[in-house]
Amino acid sequence: MSKLYMNKPQNKKLIKGFTIVELLVGIAIIGILTAIASPSLSQFMVQSRVDNEVSEIHRLILAARSSAINSGRNVTLCPLSGTTCSANWQNELSVFINSDNTLANNNSFVSANEELIKVKGKINTGDKLQFSQNLIIFAPTGRLISGGNGNFSYCPKGNNDLSRGVEISLSGRIYATSDTDNDGKDENRNGTEVNCS
Repeated sequence: MSKLYMNKPQNKKLIKGFTIVELLVGIAIIGILTAIASPSLSQFMVQSRVDNEVSEIHRLILAARSSAINSGRNVTLCPLSGTTCSANWQNELSVFINSDNTLANNNSFVSANEELIKVKGKINTGDKLQFSQNLIIFAPTGRLISGGNGNFSYCPKGNNDLSRGVEISLSGRIYATSDTDNDGKDENRNGTEVNCS
């Protein structure tokens, strides 16, 4: 028996890749695009953080007001230091239903007979959150019974132009600040710019 041998043509595959010059040009292009986009991306991320915090404060106030109306009791919103309301609005903010409807005991939380409704975590380190009063108390009618109108101001570190806020009227209505004069900065309803000074 004879054997037949066939010669197969050998396929030489060319391995294609990048040359060092192409790689360096690609890295340079990516570097240039990153340098151009970085400031805008940084400002976008700060703006997103501020918008998120302001929305969370807005929802927290709405939850406090709704709880007061639904429970028929006074509801307090404040930063708790232990069991007593403090003036440090940058810490955790707590909403709780008061055991009685007297103003004397609405600035402290007694866990035995009062219900904690919601807690908002502390804000980003370096940012500022200020409120014009020490606490917020909603009556069962939905109106404020602690002081008068109040203003929250949220100011991100190093970006005061991106500051935003929330206002609460005596009637209990809540308003987010907006840029009314198109200068890129939010203003309160009275026309003053939002700041944390």
